[in-house]
Amino acid sequence: MSAKILYIEDNPGNRMLVRRILMVEDYVVFEAEDGPQGIQMALEHMPDLILMDMNLPDIDGYELTQRMREMPELIGIPIIAMTANVMHGDKEKTIEAGCDGYIPKPIDVDALPEQIEKFLAEKENK
Repeated sequence: MSAKILYIEDNPGNRMLVRRILMVEDYVVFEAEDGPQGIQMALEHMPDLILMDMNLPDIDGYELTQRMREMPELIGIPIIAMTANVMHGDKEKTIEAGCDGYIPKPIDVDALPEQIEKFLAEKENK
């Protein structure tokens, strides 16, 4: 069975790009455009991996990650920051918030499938 990935992102163009890349690699992709919808989708679909935009409009990705980390149902699901926040210290800030990894934007379409596979393999090895 293909891995299920939830992408929480408010930008429809980014969602479409990531969905296309991941569907070609045979992943099942679910999308949420804001924090509340992200929590609902995570609980409903129990994804194998969550890709988290850090600059969401209502609850930012840092707070949303912290909230998800407090939910027993979501324990063990890797949350990967996928963000345009690429200044010095931004990667560390995502890790402090509870993210398991960091993918900078703009997205490298050739590297993304390999990055996702690496994060999924790390989950399996835990």
